[in-house]
Amino acid sequence: MKKPSVISFLITLLLAAAVCIHGGEPVNDKDGNPVKLGELYFIQPVKTKTNNGGGLVPATTSILPPYCPLGITQTLLPYQPGLPVNFTLPDAREETFVQTSLAVNIEFNSSIWACNEFSKFWKVNETSSASEEPLILIGGTPQKPNSWFKIEIAGEGAEANTYKLTTSTGTVGTKPGVWFGAPQLAVTNDAAKPLLIKFKKVEDVTTATTSTTRFEKLGLRMFPFYY
Repeated sequence: MKKPSVISFLITLLLAAAVCIHGGEPVNDKDGNPVKLGELYFIQPVKTKTNNGGGLVPATTSILPPYCPLGITQTLLPYQPGLPVNFTLPDAREETFVQTSLAVNIEFNSSIWACNEFSKFWKVNETSSASEEPLILIGGTPQKPNSWFKIEIAGEGAEANTYKLTTSTGTVGTKPGVWFGAPQLAVTNDAAKPLLIKFKKVEDVTTATTSTTRFEKLGLRMFPFYY
């Protein structure tokens, strides 16, 4: 039996290193197409028997002021896709697609923003007042680790293109929010509580922006807790 050559071993090692550097497999949208960095997508929680809500929107985390920074809530309206987001990298690496296990920044794309002193980037709440399941808030800084999220595969076969978000401190799940119990994004270490999600590409940016703006105005009238 021939022993593996040193060259073959080095090639295998380099290929393994390349996979690690690029973060694993491409992340796909619900239609099976690779998710591109910098383009707009809706993050849509998977519908279940106990969760039939819509997409994700910024919302206050308290019924009393101060209302900023905002948290992230799943709207109770099942037909509402939420606000679009885009994915970027925290470093200057040249990549085209989002990949599993690759740290990314997540940023809302909105023409209306109530908390102008805060960015639209997501982050994990690291303040001293944070609970054991800290909330995901708006106002992150791309270069800071608490604004880094990884997208992990959470479904195969019939559940393909289903994912979950993870952070350095745990998996992103939900807990009842202060407004009508709407699910609010938080970090959890409970394996039974991850938020399963899919990505829907925004095909028509103009239509999406118009639709989103209508919802924003409606939300401000009907639900004052939404940004």
